[in-house]
Amino acid sequence: MIHKAIATACLALFSLASQAQPSAPAASSAAAASPYDAALAKTLGADERGMRPYVLVILKSGPNKLPAGPERDAMFKGHFANMSRLAAEGKLAVAGPLDGVDGWRGLFVFAVADLEEARTLAATDPVLIQGEMVAEFHKFYGSAALMAVREIHDKLQPPKR
Repeated sequence: MIHKAIATACLALFSLASQAQPSAPAASSAAAASPYDAALAKTLGADERGMRPYVLVILKSGPNKLPAGPERDAMFKGHFANMSRLAAEGKLAVAGPLDGVDGWRGLFVFAVADLEEARTLAATDPVLIQGEMVAEFHKFYGSAALMAVREIHDKLQPPKR
């Protein structure tokens, strides 16, 4: 069952995608003033619309909730380490928690077009391995700018003390 509020929140998160509409050919003076950066577009995997395919993964509560304690702490430590690894490999564009309503716990946006590849990547996460969460997979077509989120985020997060 698609939870309307979460679906709306996901759509808002990816609003950049809805703004990337094909336009009529611009006048030559407008084209000269364009901020288009072909090298950046190529680096981020953008197509002719500045978009690219992804797989959106919704993480929901699973059947095996671990009780508070060292085992649960280790599982979540591994979850965060796994996300960091996947982001460093360029496979995870965006991730984050959801509000938990109706068991919706978090999301991944994998920078892959293939559902099977996304399933393989998700299967490396301890919260899924332990059954704390289960994953639902959806193909998503959005702005290639999502690929720049990690670099920007790293500039927003102060160093650990």
